[in-house]
Amino acid sequence: MSGTFYVIGTPIGNLEDITLRQLDTIAAVDFICAEDTRVTLKLLNHFEIKKQLVSFHEHSSKADAQRIIDRLLAGESCGIVADAGMPCISDPGEVLVKLCAENSIDVRVVPGPSAVVSAVAVSGLSTRRFTFEGFLPVQKKERVERLEKLRNETAVMVFYEAPHKLKATLSDLADYFGGERRISLCRELTKIHEEVLRLTLAEAVEYYVSNEPKGEFVLVLEGARDNLEGRITLEQAVEQVNKLIEMGERPTDACKAVAKESGFRKSDLYSKLQ
Repeated sequence: MSGTFYVIGTPIGNLEDITLRQLDTIAAVDFICAEDTRVTLKLLNHFEIKKQLVSFHEHSSKADAQRIIDRLLAGESCGIVADAGMPCISDPGEVLVKLCAENSIDVRVVPGPSAVVSAVAVSGLSTRRFTFEGFLPVQKKERVERLEKLRNETAVMVFYEAPHKLKATLSDLADYFGGERRISLCRELTKIHEEVLRLTLAEAVEYYVSNEPKGEFVLVLEGARDNLEGRITLEQAVEQVNKLIEMGERPTDACKAVAKESGFRKSDLYSKLQ
């Protein structure tokens, strides 16, 4: 009988975010697959857990993956962790999950913090729909193709970015989406220097002219509104608000309802009623 493959979330910065179930699972499995064994060893040492670590990263070969699968098929249990957050999402571990599915190996998740969800939650933007884009391609041709595909995306878009590439990425985003598009720049989430800047793309480009980016970033970019099919104007949205008020709705409730359907901010609609 084959063993079980556990996808284990770990803290994205603050070690106090570890859960009892994560610790119990890490301690119980036969071995751990880690993106960077040095990073994971620090986590294990902090919680005084001794466990065999097996390196598995983006440069690992098919043979490396097969050796892990063979151990699982032989009955051993394995946990996979990322350097921070949930593994197997925009992460080399997805290869192992796919192989486990192909070999009928039981895969279980031990969830933990996620930089993506955490950033969306504090972005101040619409959270009804979002798309995770990870890191933009480095090669210019591929980067242009990706941005072109996203130009009319109406959902909030989430990107990862390293500090030394942030300025160039913000410039590219402003070129493709316009300087007025809103963005939340979430830096060093859960860590000592956690910061969320809510700006337009033009303001963000200007801000980092005189402020050097530091730390890892999650960028939460507002989706397109002007290109929505059948989009109504602000004046038409206000008319809808007034009709709801005439029907007995409270102004704040009417603005909230129309904002949800139209894409305009509730505060913008409410200000037009004054």
